[in-house]
Amino acid sequence: METVTLDGLDRALLHALHVDGRAPFRRIAEVLGVSDQTVARRYQRLRAAGVVRVVGRTDARLLGQVDWLTRIRCVPDAAAPLAEALARRPDTSWVSLLSGGEIVCNARARLRPEREELLLGALPRSPRVLSVSAHYLLRTYVGGQVAWSGRTSALTDGQIGRLRAAAGTGPTAAEAPGLPHVPGVPDVPDVPDVLDGLDRALLAALAVDGRGPLAALAAATGSPETTVRRRLAALVDGGLLFFDVDVDPRPLGFEVEAFCWLTVAPGRLAAVGRAMAEHPEVGFVAATTGPSNLVAGLVCRDTGAFYDYLTQSLGELEGVVAVETAPLLRSVKRAGMIMPSSNNP
Repeated sequence: METVTLDGLDRALLHALHVDGRAPFRRIAEVLGVSDQTVARRYQRLRAAGVVRVVGRTDARLLGQVDWLTRIRCVPDAAAPLAEALARRPDTSWVSLLSGGEIVCNARARLRPEREELLLGALPRSPRVLSVSAHYLLRTYVGGQVAWSGRTSALTDGQIGRLRAAAGTGPTAAEAPGLPHVPGVPDVPDVPDVLDGLDRALLAALAVDGRGPLAALAAATGSPETTVRRRLAALVDGGLLFFDVDVDPRPLGFEVEAFCWLTVAPGRLAAVGRAMAEHPEVGFVAATTGPSNLVAGLVCRDTGAFYDYLTQSLGELEGVVAVETAPLLRSVKRAGMIMPSSNNP
C-alpha cells in the first residue's frame, strides 16, 4: 500500500461514509462544502490505496446464522500458511496473525452442519495445530453497524444530521466512475431460502463494493435498475443489510494493533462493553462465550499509548477480573477481502 497522509477533508469523508456508506458524492460534497469532483477524487484515491472500503454485510441472526470467533494456536512457522488457507474460505471475514503462532478468525455459519465442518473437521486435521477454541459472538458493542469512535469525529452534529436526513440508495454510475477493481474477495456464503436469486447476487456484489453504482449492480444481478433500487431499499429497511466501512488505522496515526480478551464479572459485562465502545483505542468489542467473556480489538498510536490504555482507561473499569493481550502482526483478511502481502507491515 502506498503511503497516504490524511488531511481534514479525508477524515471528514471517512466520517461521512460511516454515517451513510452509500451516500452519493454530491450529498457528501454539499455537507462538506466542496465540489462533487473533489469528493469523488478523494474517495477513489483512498480506496485505491487500500485505506478505505465500503462493504455490504448481512445480519447473521436474520439469516439463521451465527458469528464465531475462533482462536487457533499452532507451531509458529505453520501459522501463516494456515491463516492464508482460512482466508480463502468463503465463510471467513476476518483472519489475523497474532504473536506466538496464534490465529484469530471470524467466521459465519449456520448452527449445523457448517459449524461442525469448520470447527470439528477442517481445523483439527490441519497439521501442527496445537489447539482450537471457538466462541459465539453474543453482543457487539462497537464494530460492524456501530462505528469506531477513533475514526469518526470529524463532522459536527449538524453535518451528521444532514447526511442522515437525506439517506438514500447511493451513487449512480456517473457519480462513481472508474472505481478500481478489488481482487481477492470470494462469493458470499450460501444463505437460507429467505433470499432469492436476485438477493444473493446483489449481496455478493455489495460484499465486493458496497458503493457499487446501481448500473453495475443491475448488470451483476441481471435486473433493471428500478428493481435493484427497490430490493436494496427493502434489504436495508428490513435490517438484513447494512454497510460497513473498513478503514486501515495506520494512516490515521495508529501504529499498534492488538487483541484483548477480558474476564469480566457477569453483572458488569454490559457496562464494561458499553464503556469500552466509547474508548478511541477500541475498534471492536463484543461479548463472547468461553473462559473470557469479552473480546476487543485495540488500535493505539504506539506502544506507550498501548500501555497507558491498559493501565488507565481499561484498568479503571470496575468488574474487570483478568486481561490477556496479544499484538496483531498481520491482517490476512479484512472485511471479506484477502489482503495483499504488501498491505501488511
